[in-house]
Amino acid sequence: MFMTAILKRVQRWWALAIAIYALDWITKQSVEASLHYGQEIPFLPFFDLTLRYNTGAAFSFLAEAGGWQRWFFSLIAIAVVVGISWRLSKIGHTHKLEALSLTLIMAGAIGNLHDRLAYGHVIDFLQFHWQSVWYFPAFNVADSAITVGVILMLVDSFRSGQKGKEHDSNK
Repeated sequence: MFMTAILKRVQRWWALAIAIYALDWITKQSVEASLHYGQEIPFLPFFDLTLRYNTGAAFSFLAEAGGWQRWFFSLIAIAVVVGISWRLSKIGHTHKLEALSLTLIMAGAIGNLHDRLAYGHVIDFLQFHWQSVWYFPAFNVADSAITVGVILMLVDSFRSGQKGKEHDSNK
């Protein structure tokens, strides 16, 4: 009975995370099937589709570490998924913006975890740039979900902080 109540609280958030993971997986598979490594297809003056592999984390952090980072980042992703699932079971019905932000982060963690375990690297394909001078590191749907999730978490935190200050000033 207790487990059923917890599952009910998290099922809508897990459904959203799985949908985002599926979008991430489909887009990565499409790019992998359509491009060869390093190929860039100009899409807009500031945006290319490309195929890159990242054995590290954000901005290729630890990409050249020799292979251990694959398992290190995989363990971190598993811990994030477990921790977020636990948090969602506590706040899933009451703190919707926080739950949404955590779900996006979890979906991104699952997408990149899959790549690390299946291929030993993360597939990236979205590349923004300014002319030929500045290139932002390539990223993917999972990375985008994590970024939007963190932004929403900051917005929620700011809003919660403002509500707390208003409540304190009304005393």
